[in-house]
Amino acid sequence: MDKRFNPIPVAEQLALRQQAIDDVLSHPEWSLPQAVRHLKKTMRLTTTEMAKLSGVAYRTLQDIEQERSDGSVQTMNRIFGMLGLKLSVGRVERNVGLPFVERDSAHRQRD
Repeated sequence: MDKRFNPIPVAEQLALRQQAIDDVLSHPEWSLPQAVRHLKKTMRLTTTEMAKLSGVAYRTLQDIEQERSDGSVQTMNRIFGMLGLKLSVGRVERNVGLPFVERDSAHRQRD
């Protein structure tokens, strides 16, 4: 827990973790560094704590946060894995003259 904050009960820590997950899932437009920064801030973790929890080197995590590195898929899965999340590939539908639109799961089931 980041020392700038007072210790919080476990129930509140779990609520912050769930909020962080919900926020990331509801903002697919966020870049990976934005998502990592948001997770760290919402869960009130230092870079050192997040690195230890995820098993990612401090410097690697710092480089991703500061957008000096994109991180490998394995690295990002380690970071997101501490919350039970992982990167995935989704199908997008491209309409001429319109931006990319992600197809929902109902479309994927019919394909």
